[in-house]
Amino acid sequence: MAGGMDGQEAMGAPPSADAIETQARAVIARLPEAFRAHLGDVVLVVEEEADAETLDALGIDHPLDLTGLYHGRPVGEKSAFDSGALPDRIHLYRQAMLAEWCESGVRLDDLVAHVTIHEIGHHFGLSDDDMHALEAAVAD
Repeated sequence: MAGGMDGQEAMGAPPSADAIETQARAVIARLPEAFRAHLGDVVLVVEEEADAETLDALGIDHPLDLTGLYHGRPVGEKSAFDSGALPDRIHLYRQAMLAEWCESGVRLDDLVAHVTIHEIGHHFGLSDDDMHALEAAVAD
């Protein structure tokens, strides 16, 4: 090929974990205040992929099948006796998100928003319908 291109450079480098985290934090910043007020202690972590222990616990065979995970108890299930618990965590898995982005053809920022809101939805114990409504509100 001319110029030594092998076709891989055409799309540019895949987004870094930092870039995905920036997108996810922008999604969180657009959430209604009622949701943001309860997310102060939630830790957002972007990792390359889920570890074997996490995949085994969920019965998932391949790390590219898990784009995100919420660790913690939904807001409505928390109690005063949780004081020694680790903070709730939202994990986003970069490799799985990149794979889904390539396979689905959706915009990466839309995919990051979808996964982030889905995991936040677990934090609040939301139904799938509630999560879709929240996604629509954030997209505006």
